[in-house]
Amino acid sequence: MAYEFVNVDRDGPVTTFTLNRPEVMNALHSPAHFELAEAFDAFAADPEQWVGIVTGAGDRAFSAGNDLKHQATGGKMGSPPSGFAGLTSRYDLTKPLIAAVNGVAMGGGFEIALACDIIIASDKAVFALPEPRVGLAALAGGLHRLPRAIGVKRAMSMILTARRVSAAEGKELGFVAEVTSAEELMSVAKTWAKGICELGPMSIRASKEAVYRGLDEPSLEAAIRGQNKYPAVAALFKSEDFVEGPLAFSQKRAPAWKGR
Repeated sequence: MAYEFVNVDRDGPVTTFTLNRPEVMNALHSPAHFELAEAFDAFAADPEQWVGIVTGAGDRAFSAGNDLKHQATGGKMGSPPSGFAGLTSRYDLTKPLIAAVNGVAMGGGFEIALACDIIIASDKAVFALPEPRVGLAALAGGLHRLPRAIGVKRAMSMILTARRVSAAEGKELGFVAEVTSAEELMSVAKTWAKGICELGPMSIRASKEAVYRGLDEPSLEAAIRGQNKYPAVAALFKSEDFVEGPLAFSQKRAPAWKGR
């Protein structure tokens, strides 16, 4: 399906989502949120798609966040139940997402990146939650995901000052996995995606779900005791891949994963 505000490209089991409003630094408005929700819905439902990469069109911005000019001029507001960019409130997606941050990731743009599982950043990337500068707050997940990613004190040093953080500092703080050149960004992100695709997709989904849901459990003991009840973990045990992995190992060959 063709979209106006996001380009969706599939290469084998990897889907790339490119935020496509470069004229406004990929800032998002209500129509874009609903388009992205549809695109992520399709990705989640497609058994042939295992890993997603999210990036921005152009060489200036990943996303400048909320389109404030659209908001200020009375443009239609609202977002789908799955949140900002159709992603920040999407809690049941067990397929991994990689954010390939090619430039400015401000406000909602940073929140999109934080909603992904791995952040790869161009050396031109800049991150911030600047909402307090315009009387707003980062309520699309940034105020909760950032402290969980880098710790409360480090997160508060960004949140309470609205300061900008470079890609290099983002790696030092711990929310960026790798920094690369702008020219190599997508190649590096695709290498990460390829590495994930070499592993059992059912295992990856079970692992992602166990990590995130386990963090919400009241204790380590509760997380370990409860993990077998999580849907992706239960699906792993019932899958063909659960048999294929050990069989391929015993036969000294590469596994033929089916994702089911």
